[in-house]
Amino acid sequence: MINNIQNLNDIKSSQNDKKVTKIAESGDFASMLNDSLKELNKAQENADKAIADLATGEVKDLHQAALAIGKAEVSMKLMLEIRNKALSAYKEISRTQI
Repeated sequence: MINNIQNLNDIKSSQNDKKVTKIAESGDFASMLNDSLKELNKAQENADKAIADLATGEVKDLHQAALAIGKAEVSMKLMLEIRNKALSAYKEISRTQI
């Protein structure tokens, strides 16, 4: 049982290492942030379209509309938290005396 857990941990850490390597190879922080903002914008546009379809009665699949709206909400909350952390880090760095 413990060996199975250790194997799962090894698999998980190797997958995380691959993700970190992929992110590091993709470019600098600014381009990664820009890409994330573009994805957030697409999610918001999809949610807006789903809401408009719900309002007009043109929605074909209520479940997919709810998923699009939920995804946009979670993406926005994540981006706001990233912004808050970045601002907090900036303020902390600016308070540091050299």
